Order: sequence, then structure tokens, then C-alpha cells
Amino acid sequence: MRSNPAEPRAIATRLVLLFTLASALLLSCGLGVLYWIVVRHSSTEDNAVLADKVSALASEMHRIGSASALIDQVQTPRSGEPRILYTRILDASNHVVAESPKMDSLAPAGEFPPARELGVESKAKSYRRGVQIFYLLSTTTTVQGRTFTIQVAQDRSEDESFSEEFGLLFLVVLGAGVLASAFIAFSVTRRGLEPLGKLTRSLERIGPSQLHERIGPGNWPRELQPVAAAYDGMLARLEDSFVRLSQFSADLAHELRTPVGNILGEAQVTLTRSRSPEEYRAALESTVAECERLSLIVDNLLFLARAEAKDRQIERTFINGRAAAEKIAAYYETLAEESGVTISCDGEGQVLADPVLFDRALGNVVDNALRFTPKGGEIRIGLTQGNGQVKVVVSDTGSGIPEEAQPRVFDRFFRADPSRNSSGSTGLGLSLVRTIMELHGGSAALKSKTGQGTIVTLSFPGT
Repeated sequence: MRSNPAEPRAIATRLVLLFTLASALLLSCGLGVLYWIVVRHSSTEDNAVLADKVSALASEMHRIGSASALIDQVQTPRSGEPRILYTRILDASNHVVAESPKMDSLAPAGEFPPARELGVESKAKSYRRGVQIFYLLSTTTTVQGRTFTIQVAQDRSEDESFSEEFGLLFLVVLGAGVLASAFIAFSVTRRGLEPLGKLTRSLERIGPSQLHERIGPGNWPRELQPVAAAYDGMLARLEDSFVRLSQFSADLAHELRTPVGNILGEAQVTLTRSRSPEEYRAALESTVAECERLSLIVDNLLFLARAEAKDRQIERTFINGRAAAEKIAAYYETLAEESGVTISCDGEGQVLADPVLFDRALGNVVDNALRFTPKGGEIRIGLTQGNGQVKVVVSDTGSGIPEEAQPRVFDRFFRADPSRNSSGSTGLGLSLVRTIMELHGGSAALKSKTGQGTIVTLSFPGT
């Protein structure tokens, strides 16, 4: 069973998540740096106090000249001073000369790091005793030829407790900051996307009967202006398509009604009384002519529908444009002679096209020119090749097309004047020409002046 793809995440959700993650990252970095600075500063101060205590004891021993004189100072802390520093003085035989009360149980002598000479930088050692944490430092000094070891233990339990509480506060502040960021992100995103919701509601109001309405890009934020402009363009194209479709439906109904009405009317008249075989034959011939006209309309519409399909493929090949044009001219030569019109060809060109469609396009243009070129007129088919194109130009000396009607001459069922209804034209000839040219990746253009004739240019891909 084929699984459905995951539903895309909403833009609002993405924005909230990204904003929240960014805020969490910034808060973590900021609070982390603050935590590191505070803890490092506290540790540095404690290490300085520890080193100062060792240096002070050594200096006092040098000043007095004996270690035994410091026994009272080591064993009895100053009044009101909390016991956070514990001191031990050992002689060269590691016998205790002086020691702070309870220091033996809290910080045994064996736990201290190796003693270094006074003045040599040394690092305090961390030592845990139950719930208490001590930092141990030891140094050696020589007084009147005798070597003594000074061991100092600093109780940093309160500092560790402060670090843990500060770390917990850091997590609480981080969590509260992330929640606040998510709430702010949600509020800002909801307000920021309000114009998009308004745009959606504006578009939802537009239906088939409101295609003339526009939402106007100037009324929206800058980010939505291209979207609004695109929607207005789409609505304009849809409106134009609906108008054209409605006009096409009306024109199609009109085109089909005329031959159907002719067939029905003539049949009804014929059946009103008994008639001779010749009259029945004439009626049938007229009916056949109208049916052929209907068939031509249906065939042309079917061709247009198939040609406009996206998967429509044509087989193009290089053909001799001059030879193809002369073949079309020869086909219409008899009809042209009857109308007193001459057809001529000139120029050369290799055309990349479907031979059948090329003949149909050029034939429709020539047929259209022949219908509206008066007696004594001329139709010329010229071919020119250059810039990767072959242009087939059909010019006539006919009645021409009014300037206001020229933009619509390639529309289906369009006729420049009512007189063309009686010419036997279906109004689909030039529309077929444009469709064929679009299939070839070419173009069709028309220029005309009333009373001076018409020029139709078909541009095909060349060699």
C-alpha cells in the first residue's frame, strides 16, 4: 500500500520553532558564559586566598624565626572568623609542629599534593570528604636552616553549593526564557501573518461572477505585493479566458444554428407537398452541402482541441518550402482563374515542419486571401530565409481588414464584417493557422490596410 507523504509543516510553526531555537541558543550561550565567568572568578579568588595564606605563614615564620611561635595562631582562629582555612606545619621528619583543630580528620596529611618550594607556582588539589569539598595546597620553606612543610586546606563547600544553585538558576532562567521566546514568537508570527489571512479571505470571495474584481498590490505589505500582483494577473487572464469561452460558445451556437436551420427549413418546405424527383434531388444536394459545412466545422474544432493538448506531438522534417508553396498554388490555381486572380511564388527556403500541417496552414491563408481578393487581383507567396527562420509571406491585393478588427483575426469564428458569413468561411481558418504555428514553435502575424490588401507572415524554424 502506497503511503501518503507527510503533510508540510505550517509556516507559522516553522517560524515559531526557528525563533525559539535561536533564542534558546543565544540564551544558552549568554548564560553559559556568565556562569563560567562567575564560577571562574570565584575559583580564582579562592585560589588567591589559599596562596596568600601559605605565603603569609611562611613570611611570619621567617620573621619570627621559629614555627612553634605560630601554634596559637594556627590552632585558634580569629574571633568571628568562620573556619574555612585549616593549617598544618610539619618539620623535616613530617612530625606535626602545629595543626588546626579537626584538620587530621578533615584533611589528612597524606592527601596533600607534593610540596614545592615557596615561590614555585603550584596547583591546588581538590579533595572530597563526605559532603565537604576541600582544596589542598602545600609548600616548603627553610627557617634558620630547618625545613618546614606548610599545608593549607580550604573548605569550599559553600562555593560548590553556590555553583550548584547558580547552575540550577541558570537552567530555570533558560527554561523560562525559552518559554517566553516561544510565546513572543507565536504572538509576533500570528500578527505578522495576519495580512496573509486577509489576502486569503479576499481571494475566497472571488468567484466566477467576480472575476473583474482585483485585490490591488498597493494595499499589502511589501512581501505580499508580488503575490497580490500575480493573483491580479491570474484573475485578468481568467476573466479574459471566460469572456473568450463565452464568446466562443455563442459563436459556435450561431455557426451550428445556421446550417441546421437551413437543413430543417428546406426539409420542412420539401415535405409540405409531393414533389418531382428533380426537386427532391435538389433538396438533398442542398442538405448534403450544409452537412459538409457542419462536418468541416466539427473537423476543425476537433483539430484545434487535439492540437491544444499538452501531449500533442508533431513529426517535423526539413521540406523544400518553394516546392510546397508551388503545390498549394497549383491546387488553388483553377479556383483563382475562375475568380480572375493570379497566384505566384518566389524565394527559397528549407522549412523545419510537419509537411501535412505546413500545407494546411499555408492553404488556409491562401484560401482566405482568395475569398476576399477581387477580380484582377493578385496573390503572392514569398519565402525568405535568415536568422534561423524561414518566413512564408502571403500578400494579396484584396479588400483588406479594418484596423480595429486586426487584433482578433486569429480568434475562432471571428469575421471582420458580416459579409464574410456568405463567403462560405467557417471563421476557423486563421485560428487553425495560429495553432499550427504554435505547435511548430513559430508565429503568425498579419498586417492589413483597408482597400490595399493583407499580408500574412508565417515564421517557421529553418536550418
